[in-house]
Amino acid sequence: MWDEAEALAVPILRRADATAALGMHPPYGRTGRRVDDGGGAVVAASETNLQELLEGARQYRVPLYQRTYAWTAVQLERLWDDLVQIAEDRAADHRASHFIGSLVLAPSPSNGPTGVPEFLVVDGQQRLTTLTVLLAAIRDHRVATESSEHHERINELYLTNKFKPEAQRIKLVPTQADRPQYNALVDGTQPNGGSAVIDAYRFFRSRLVAADDPEDPHDIERLEDAVLRGLALVSVTAQAGDNAHRIFESLNNTGLRLTQGDLLRNYLFMRMPTRGEQVYESTWLPLQDSLSSDDLELLFWLDLVQQNPAHRQADTYAAQQQRLSKLHDEKDIEAEVLRFRRLGHLLRVILNPSLEPDAAVRLRLERLKAWGTTTVYPLLLRLLDLRERGEATSEQVAAGALYVESYLVRRLIVGRATQGINRILLSTVHEMPQDLPVEEAVRVYLSTGRKHYASDADVAAAVTTAPFYLTGRPNQRNLVLRWLEESYESKEPVALADLTIEHVLPQTLTDAWIAELGLTSDDDPEQVHAELVHTLPNLTLTGYNSVLSNSPFHVKREQLATSGLRMNQEIAKEDHWGPPELKARADRLASRITATWPGPVAGAPPAGGPNWPLLATALAVLTGDVGRGRVTTRSD
Repeated sequence: MWDEAEALAVPILRRADATAALGMHPPYGRTGRRVDDGGGAVVAASETNLQELLEGARQYRVPLYQRTYAWTAVQLERLWDDLVQIAEDRAADHRASHFIGSLVLAPSPSNGPTGVPEFLVVDGQQRLTTLTVLLAAIRDHRVATESSEHHERINELYLTNKFKPEAQRIKLVPTQADRPQYNALVDGTQPNGGSAVIDAYRFFRSRLVAADDPEDPHDIERLEDAVLRGLALVSVTAQAGDNAHRIFESLNNTGLRLTQGDLLRNYLFMRMPTRGEQVYESTWLPLQDSLSSDDLELLFWLDLVQQNPAHRQADTYAAQQQRLSKLHDEKDIEAEVLRFRRLGHLLRVILNPSLEPDAAVRLRLERLKAWGTTTVYPLLLRLLDLRERGEATSEQVAAGALYVESYLVRRLIVGRATQGINRILLSTVHEMPQDLPVEEAVRVYLSTGRKHYASDADVAAAVTTAPFYLTGRPNQRNLVLRWLEESYESKEPVALADLTIEHVLPQTLTDAWIAELGLTSDDDPEQVHAELVHTLPNLTLTGYNSVLSNSPFHVKREQLATSGLRMNQEIAKEDHWGPPELKARADRLASRITATWPGPVAGAPPAGGPNWPLLATALAVLTGDVGRGRVTTRSD
């Protein structure tokens, strides 16, 4: 049959295990039976159909903590195909039915001795919404093609409680985000905007038109019968006073059916039985609309990591629930939702730096985003949070972010791009000094211990000798060169995004380049080439990489002279390109790097220890030359 999980909703349960998730065991009869769910709550399970669920005065409310309607054409098409088959089966045998899963209900806490009985739809809201939308589509099709009496009949029996107050008039009340469109469909009015609910209605209307055979006056009637009486469900109803949230968790807390963010949202609003509607409308929906589902989950994890960097993202819900379980007042839960909304606004700025009004902060956010490591997010969230609370200025936020950028760039230049970086950055908020201005606290934290914040001397040495082109990620190497070019602050800026890295001394050594290097008879050209070719002073950016290729220096120089990049114009001023010129450029670049990206605090102890990533790179280069006879064994 069809599976709700494919719509990112709760999966249906098969007949054999329809109540197993609650610790119950078949057989069960249509009259139902009371069983223990394994945790002390008594629930009633019965086999039913849509007609029995909807007839009579009652209301089913989808709680605020549930997802919005999410079925797409894939699930709708599968349901439609099944219904067509069911209609054919019931034409031959009116007892035929297909089992489509379970519906888990809980009596609403607001139920009283009078009024319409209300039930919370703990599980199964996607299929219940789909089937009632389908009934509205059948109603409108039969009104258009047969008689207007179908409108009142279907409405009064299955979609509305005709003579009840407005709040209880509609039998199914979806989540707030879906209500306007759903209510418009039930009332037969024009809905505003689009939604998955509207898409489902239009899908069914088109299928009904295609299926309606003018020669068969009963085909649509058979489809309606299939919807109302041909789909079997197990209705599992908790008793009044039972913990609906615990039942919901037992069905859904697997990490597969709902995201960590979904589960936390559910928990928060189950903890607000009286304030939930208002808080959802005024606070949660703006947050949910501003961030994707993945970004919401990221937000809740980042909130935890600021307190304990050991938290895994997969454990976000469990850790947040443990923290929130200590709050007992509904106002305290509401305050947490308000706090999440405020942090969500800040995360949105981190993810979309163009939203940041301060130019200096925006530049740092753009660069750290381009660098591609989310482990800086906890610190950035903390910096923006401090600024919003008036405990830091934009200048301090920009400076703190610059120290992180500098730390990353300098590590890349000296060959320690990734070693332990995630642990170090995730721990920044938790471990940085609390008695210093925040930007200085960031710098001090990164400068102490074995964090390898490269000093000016380390940078100067590495620029001359380290194989920069073999370090880190390609995009990060490209970024360093782009940012170096931007440091010239040219009055005629060049679009740098599409430029690639060019080796001035090419990676393939030619006779012309051996002559260009100006070596003595005692020098080994291949050894000198290997020592120089991947170093930072031999690299630049160009849009003509494939054109320049292995061209002699005088050819490259002419091309580089026409470039809009200042660093290319500097290279073009050289008459030759060999060790002396490379050393001179290395000195210039080292000075520019240390001026652009500040180093660790003065007096910080040296990092110490061997540079294992650089040694590993060197070993890879050496062993890669085995086939050419350069090295005979790994020990060599």
